[in-house]
Amino acid sequence: MSQSLELSLPLADLADSIKWDENGLVPAIVQDVDTKEVLTLAYVNRESLGKSVETGQTWFWSRSRAELWNKGATSGNTQQIISMRYDCDGDTLLFLVDRKGPACHTGAESCFFRTVATAGEQGSAQTSTTEDAPRQSDRFAVLTELEQLIAERYESRPEGAYTTYLFEKGLDKILKKVGEETAESIIAAKNGDNDELRYEVSDLIYHLLVLLRERGLSLDEIMQELERRHERPRRD
Repeated sequence: MSQSLELSLPLADLADSIKWDENGLVPAIVQDVDTKEVLTLAYVNRESLGKSVETGQTWFWSRSRAELWNKGATSGNTQQIISMRYDCDGDTLLFLVDRKGPACHTGAESCFFRTVATAGEQGSAQTSTTEDAPRQSDRFAVLTELEQLIAERYESRPEGAYTTYLFEKGLDKILKKVGEETAESIIAAKNGDNDELRYEVSDLIYHLLVLLRERGLSLDEIMQELERRHERPRRD
């Protein structure tokens, strides 16, 4: 249940202490209160700041849509503000939040999921690109990329895209395709045709990811469920 924040100074004084840019905005970093993981960076104006204080949940200003938006209002992935701070220059806000679900619209836990460089064994920087051969730790990276692409299709609905077609037709159509691909995978396996099985299972995984996006579940949540099952006492 949301509730207003208790400020150490009046809201008007807080707003006056912030150095708003020429568009009346200030960047806001959102950080998980428990893990301290940086979740996202968004923009706040005076009105969204007031709503954040009033409701205790994160409200931002969308520069692309030119409107206020409340994180989780449609997805259910809300962010309850535990504390609010601003930096020494007064030009950046920091929200520490108790979050429910992924922070990123792609379904990723954090918006900062793209690795540009990591320290190598000899301390040198290594740049990672999609053209590089995947490392063992990145063997499932294509699933993340596919999930992100499906999420983008869900938001933008580009005309002529097959994923757009599925979302426009709705849940029943998506479920029908999942059923069809499941049956075709079974047939390929029974026929002993691994080339066909590889093709059909790939189709099945794609349609399952579309289904998860339609129902508002992220791949991370599925992985967490698998981890929980793995940690349970085994009976065998």
